[in-house]
Amino acid sequence: MTLSGRAAAVAVAGVLVVLAVRSLVTVAVIDGLLLAAIFLDVALAAPVRALRVRRAGDTRVRLGEPATVTTVIENTSARPLRAQLRDAWPPSAQASAQAGLRLPAGGHGRVAVTVAPARHGDCVSERVTIRSFGPLGLAARQRGQRVPWTVRALPPFHSRRYLPGKLAQLRELDGQHRTVRPGQGSEFDSLREYVIGDDVRSIDWRSTARHRDVMVRTWRPERDRRIVLVLDTGRTAASRVAGYPRLDTAMDAAQLLTALASKAGDRVDLIAADQRIRARVLAPSRTTALATITDALAGLQPELTETDWRLVTTTVLAHARRRCLVVALTDLNFSVDLLPELQALTARHELLVGSVADPRLAELADGRGDAASVYAAAAATRAVAQRSELAARLARLGTTVVDAPPERLPSALADAYLALKGSGRL
Repeated sequence: MTLSGRAAAVAVAGVLVVLAVRSLVTVAVIDGLLLAAIFLDVALAAPVRALRVRRAGDTRVRLGEPATVTTVIENTSARPLRAQLRDAWPPSAQASAQAGLRLPAGGHGRVAVTVAPARHGDCVSERVTIRSFGPLGLAARQRGQRVPWTVRALPPFHSRRYLPGKLAQLRELDGQHRTVRPGQGSEFDSLREYVIGDDVRSIDWRSTARHRDVMVRTWRPERDRRIVLVLDTGRTAASRVAGYPRLDTAMDAAQLLTALASKAGDRVDLIAADQRIRARVLAPSRTTALATITDALAGLQPELTETDWRLVTTTVLAHARRRCLVVALTDLNFSVDLLPELQALTARHELLVGSVADPRLAELADGRGDAASVYAAAAATRAVAQRSELAARLARLGTTVVDAPPERLPSALADAYLALKGSGRL
């Protein structure tokens, strides 16, 4: 028996329909089983709402060093926990990868995260997201919990290595070093016998009359002086010299000076400003001055605005009514109100200006290879001349100016402070 072409086509179509129906039924059955397995897996997963989450660990760390933050999780449910945790740290925190966690019913565990901030300031993680898987691993419950934690990255203190040497110089000034050398400060220290080379103006004639030998007065630098650190956080603080922003070098110098002055018995205050006051630390104790000021420095970032030096001067004069040492860490560039306002400060206070010099200016000034090098040399020469002119004008006002490359500025600024202290100008 033979079938016509149309009949054969109808027969084949009928067979395909039967097969398709059977396939759909099979797929539906498989999908139903898979869906049931997923619902069962979710139902058997530990409930995320029953988890108690808290944090512990480091809250402060020096930039470049790692901090460890531990997330503690307590499973209060009657089901075992198979979970993945995600800590919401910003990319700049450079947090380590998250690990899985398994806890029995009623158990608790810890997940440690290493944070290595890429820049100073606050690294904040507001939430912890927990994904709880079922025993089959097909599906999970997920929920975020607000567990805020902040790690403050403190600015680096590279100049700490200079501190022992500066303290030795300080002990020498105070007459506590074994190579005693009397200073010419303003606070009387003691009497001793005259030796060749002593200043005859230091001879105490009344004491000499009572003794058989010539007696001289020795002096030591006064203690309990006030130092006001002024940090310029304006646009010039954002420019990089030797790979680091000027502000970072200024903060390093401020830390060294704070540590040295605190050991010398002086009080250190901090004012950081641009268009507004960014940080203010007033009258910290000598034992906590370095930690307090470093903590305030951590939150500073340069602002791309001109610094309002009138605001800075008004703030300093309102705060320091008695004569003190004002240390201004800024760039030596001609600003509209920089020189007049600094002149107002020198009328009432001793002024020390610290600035980061760019060593590349000297290199550029020597360039003569082509037209571009000649133009760069002309610009560099002009910039150097302007800095020198401003430094000279400040020096004529009685200001001590320290203009040094980044690696030398903290040490040079500390030396200038010790020189002022030894000469009795504080």
